[in-house]
Amino acid sequence: MNKKDQLLEPDQARRRTLILLGSAALGAAGYAETASGGDVESTMPACVITPKQTEGPFFIDKRLQRSDIRADPASEAIRGGTPLMLTLRVHAVGRSACLPVSGAIVDVWHCDANGQYSGADQETGNFARESFLRGYQVTGADGAVRFMTIYPGWYPGRAVHIHFKVRTVANGNRRSEFTSQLYFDDGITDIVHASGIYRRRGRRDVLNTEDGLFRHGDGANLLIKPAKTTDGYAANFDIGLRA
Repeated sequence: MNKKDQLLEPDQARRRTLILLGSAALGAAGYAETASGGDVESTMPACVITPKQTEGPFFIDKRLQRSDIRADPASEAIRGGTPLMLTLRVHAVGRSACLPVSGAIVDVWHCDANGQYSGADQETGNFARESFLRGYQVTGADGAVRFMTIYPGWYPGRAVHIHFKVRTVANGNRRSEFTSQLYFDDGITDIVHASGIYRRRGRRDVLNTEDGLFRHGDGANLLIKPAKTTDGYAANFDIGLRA
């Protein structure tokens, strides 16, 4: 029995998990074309099972429907950092098919280049009245949403990551919710964090393999490897929800 078959055994399926899959749209070559014209490698195999991860302390349901989440809506000041185009695709995974989910609300939120979250009073500053690097999109017929953001910075005790939440309607009215985190290839993070605004923060103190949530929460199946574009990076990730 190969590894993929083992992952799909019933005893494994009963774990506290959702299903993460590589989209069939990527094709046999395993690449997807980005809006900026670059190619983003898809490293995720089809229909593998992965656990969800914690929401963390900084989720705020501000209902900011927008694709470009870099700015604070009130001040319109754009948070500095290397541009990142993030495409997420949501699928419902059943026994015989993986189908795009339309109408799902997908939130993303993460820290800025200095490790600061909006909507919170932190040691490095009070950003409670700000809403930078937060927002949601609603999936279309292809199950996809796209966010223009920046490559995250770091803060003590955590590897570099982005939070995301998917909310869908189940059984007519009841809303189903799934929350997890995305992690970044450490080699690419080294390159990004070595220049510009990130350089002032210095070397981060936790790599992926040293992060407790990454190590104990199957973070390898939540790992993205952004591709270089003309003005920054682009990354794709496919989320599968149990049908």
